[in-house]
Amino acid sequence: MTRSLAGALLAVEEPYEAGPTALFVIVLLAIGIFFLARSMLKHLKRVPASFDPPDAQSTDPSGPEPAPDGDRNDLPRP
Repeated sequence: MTRSLAGALLAVEEPYEAGPTALFVIVLLAIGIFFLARSMLKHLKRVPASFDPPDAQSTDPSGPEPAPDGDRNDLPRP
């Protein structure tokens, strides 16, 4: 019974084949992956080797000096 069922399934011809349309889709996917990888490599080159702040690498144990209260250059002026 099992052999006859397997033989029947293998003997059935498929009405459609993977033709030029499937090849076209695969080529488009390959091209897309190529451009995505190239873009990722460009962005990875911009990433710093270490995310440690530059102050952490200094040998001064006291740390950076805080800015005075009246001199805040990082905020926009009204």
